[in-house]
Amino acid sequence: MKSLVLYIDGAARGNPGPAGIGAVIFDENDNVMAEIHEYIGETTNNVAEYQALIRGLKEAGGYAPVAIAIYSDSQLLVRQITGVYRVRHPNLLPLHQEALALLRGFANFQINHIPREKNKRADKLANKGIDEKLKKMLP
Repeated sequence: MKSLVLYIDGAARGNPGPAGIGAVIFDENDNVMAEIHEYIGETTNNVAEYQALIRGLKEAGGYAPVAIAIYSDSQLLVRQITGVYRVRHPNLLPLHQEALALLRGFANFQINHIPREKNKRADKLANKGIDEKLKKMLP
């Protein structure tokens, strides 16, 4: 496998609130390799964004690609990963460090900010993670 494309999103209903992550991995021929949706508990949107990145990178790493292109609608996450912004919040620091460690496992990576409209599939998956958990909690 030469390269993968990873779309990620985190969602929190309330900030903090019930949160979920979503990720979609495509191969170089635009075939879906994996879709991820999970409930991650009560947390903030920024933590959910990082958790989505970490989970997506772990899944993508299993395919042993040489390169990965990552797309996120979180400008904060993208700018922190690229070093444009410093990570100041103590809850994000360990997640940032874990994400950077995972990224070092790829020979080549790029991370790009995209508008929300271009990230609908990952957003839908993140919300699906929350919805499935909340439905289980109903009487």
